[in-house]
Amino acid sequence: MNTAYNTFFKRQITLSEIGIEGQKKLQQTNVLIVGCGGLGSPIAVHLAASGIGTIHLIDFDVVDLSNLHRQVFYCLEDVGVSKSETLAKFIKARTPFTEVTYSKEALAKSNVLENFKDFDIIVDGTDSLPIKYLINDACVVLGKPLVYGSLYKFDGYVATFNHLSKEGGCSANLRDAFPEIATDIPNCETAGTMNAIVGTIAMLQVNEVLKIALGIGQLLVNKLLIYNSLRNSNFVLKLKPTHSKKAIETTFKEEDYSDVTCEIQDANLLITADDFKMELEGENTLIISVIGNPNVSYPFKVDYVYPLVSLEPVNMKLDLCKNYVIVCHKGISSYKAAVLIKKQFPTINVLSLVNGIDNF
Repeated sequence: MNTAYNTFFKRQITLSEIGIEGQKKLQQTNVLIVGCGGLGSPIAVHLAASGIGTIHLIDFDVVDLSNLHRQVFYCLEDVGVSKSETLAKFIKARTPFTEVTYSKEALAKSNVLENFKDFDIIVDGTDSLPIKYLINDACVVLGKPLVYGSLYKFDGYVATFNHLSKEGGCSANLRDAFPEIATDIPNCETAGTMNAIVGTIAMLQVNEVLKIALGIGQLLVNKLLIYNSLRNSNFVLKLKPTHSKKAIETTFKEEDYSDVTCEIQDANLLITADDFKMELEGENTLIISVIGNPNVSYPFKVDYVYPLVSLEPVNMKLDLCKNYVIVCHKGISSYKAAVLIKKQFPTINVLSLVNGIDNF
């Protein structure tokens, strides 16, 4: 290690628990971060600033204006640009000792094992429950430790899953805490979040990664830390590793991880932007938004607003003779709403706008 390197990490190397040897361990560690949003972006920057030698970023999304209040490593000029690419450039400009690469491809069952196989530690910075289970199950199949983080309003959740103990067994994983993928929990787009809790959970995840790489301290293994920012309270849920690797390998083969990508959406419930523009000229089509933010600026007239978190089709008083197009930011929440409405009213003509209003 040269003088510039030692100077850069001087305050960290000074810690007796780390020192030169510990810093070498960090430099030799490679980490994959899935999601470059509120959790993933600060995690990536702080891990690079701590001296993690190799970081790979995965995120298919672009920066949106509504991201900036909590995704603080992006600027106004980054709106509309790839998150993973923008974040990689930021890290390269300020942390010359980390090799950072990125992918704009969405994580899916078809590519997850290939993406994960060469990395020491996997970090979950996503906000989609199906993707979280995909990440978890892939880590179990490959025997990779997973640093998990998630958010719900003012609550944050952190754990280190599937960590190999000195005795040779693996710690609990996500399915030991929540065996099945819940279908009624909204993401940050629909439930909302405050930037303080996002940053807090991200730093707790960074702390777990560094302890794993250094081999120091007590990890959140067989535990799920639940932090509430309004009460400044911590609750630790104890977990038991009951879901075996063999069982999860079977689940991985059978599970389709719905909503992992928009490609799995039923084409019969979708409408493209071009076709939608033609629908706008008709008088028989009504537009429903499922965006919870009342200050959203729409590029067309919206007839009704029903936030997805409170949407109950049976109470919507829909006209079965009308055509309905559901919209949201990216076409994910709107598709969920279209499925719910179609299930309640099988004969209704309801469609979800592909890729949402952000790409209209």
